[in-house]
Amino acid sequence: MRHFEQELEQLKGKLLEMSALVEAAVQRSVAAVVQKDRSAADQVFRDEERINALEMEIDEFAINLLATQQPLAADLRLVVAALKINTDLERMGDLSVTIAERAISLLSEPVIKPMMDIRHMSALVESMVRKSLDAFVANDADMARSVLASDDAVDSLRTASYHELISYMEKDPQNIPQALDLIGITRSLERIADHSTNIAEDVLFLVKGIDVRHHSEVR
Repeated sequence: MRHFEQELEQLKGKLLEMSALVEAAVQRSVAAVVQKDRSAADQVFRDEERINALEMEIDEFAINLLATQQPLAADLRLVVAALKINTDLERMGDLSVTIAERAISLLSEPVIKPMMDIRHMSALVESMVRKSLDAFVANDADMARSVLASDDAVDSLRTASYHELISYMEKDPQNIPQALDLIGITRSLERIADHSTNIAEDVLFLVKGIDVRHHSEVR
């Protein structure tokens, strides 16, 4: 195997390590909310440092490849996609921390509404995260497209949850702090879905060499 091919495999390996950490962070942050699991939130906080360190390692590694190897065609697309996916993964990690922080503030509060909306939305989002990363590993364009198709459903759930939580605040001002935390959680989940969509778009760029951003016909 050429030295450059070995370096590309190293790059993918670092991305896969970061992907696993971020996927677990998303799952744990949601568990911290719906199960009131303090230990899950604490693990999200502990893993943030490694995720941030990996982001810097991957950026440095990929930029060095661009500078020293001057890759072309598919190899260039892989390095560029890795840089973009790296950024999305780091932001997903940050959003998981935000959800975990909201979960901590909700630990001692009574539940003002059933968590079914959060559970349903988080299940969709976690599926999008998993599929976008699996699509990258497998170079699977069809799986990437399935992620794009799920984004609208997450947006709809977030909007419905927002309006319901607003009504809870209007009925009783004592519900405002908890409702605001829940609105923040649904907003963070929606943004994680957006970053999963970005990764799926990067996979399509990597596999097909096409830029599908802003093109609704692929969804």
